[in-house]
Amino acid sequence: MYGQLMSVHYVPKARLATRDLRARPQPARGVTEMSDVDGAGSSRDLPGAGPLWSRLRANLENRLAEGDFDDAFPGELALAREYGLSRHTIREALRGLRSDGLVTAARGRTSRVAVETAIQQPMGALYSLFTSVESAGIKQYSHLRCLDIRTNKEAAAHLGIAEDTPLVYLERLRMADDEPLAVDQVWLPAARTRPLLEVDFGHTSLYEQLRISCGIRLTGGRERIRAVVPTASQQSLLGCPSDVAALAVDRLGCADGEPIEWRHTLIRGDRFSLTAQFTPHTYRFGNTDPATTP
Repeated sequence: MYGQLMSVHYVPKARLATRDLRARPQPARGVTEMSDVDGAGSSRDLPGAGPLWSRLRANLENRLAEGDFDDAFPGELALAREYGLSRHTIREALRGLRSDGLVTAARGRTSRVAVETAIQQPMGALYSLFTSVESAGIKQYSHLRCLDIRTNKEAAAHLGIAEDTPLVYLERLRMADDEPLAVDQVWLPAARTRPLLEVDFGHTSLYEQLRISCGIRLTGGRERIRAVVPTASQQSLLGCPSDVAALAVDRLGCADGEPIEWRHTLIRGDRFSLTAQFTPHTYRFGNTDPATTP
């Protein structure tokens, strides 16, 4: 991304240790008869006022801080049996934990304790998502969804070429820590990038392959980032809950001023954040340490 001195932080899982949960009162470990609002029966000791789901959430946060779930986080049924509460109450408690980034779960998967992982992506220079994820020590790969030659009027207009110009089209589902991170769609003029059709994009960088296979090195461009509500099919593909927004990234990549790449990327909103640094005299977006610029 190319905005001056701006960075994106990839935060798939916020580490619980950054929250001062240990300072909260620790509940007793005994079992107390307590009526669930849904009639499920008895529960563990859940002190305090408020709805059962809120008290359960506080109890689970305390147990997370103590490391009770470092090995594995129990599923809804296991929690319902342990606390004697309905699955509806369990789900409401887990919804809050997920929204705070304390546990993570994709569609159809059991919730897991979030672990600390952060990838800084400086926006003051051309960057590679592949390189940023790799440098953070995170397992990442791509599911290739499409790689072919086609035409696209919108992409051609952005590239400043005739609408019937053949384009190499690359579409990937980007994975990080075995969970969906982003859907990437890229269009490039086929006359200069046709060798990319022979590349295995399961675990490689597009920019590296442009350099190796096509002799093209991107030198600049422009980018726009906006928040969007994913469609139902996009939510399913990214494995994100219905209440999670996404970041839509539109990028025009150039080589010595010539448009080469038009890219549209949809990134899970709960996996990225934007940060800014400022002083009384300057306003700087994100990381400004030259040593971290890829």
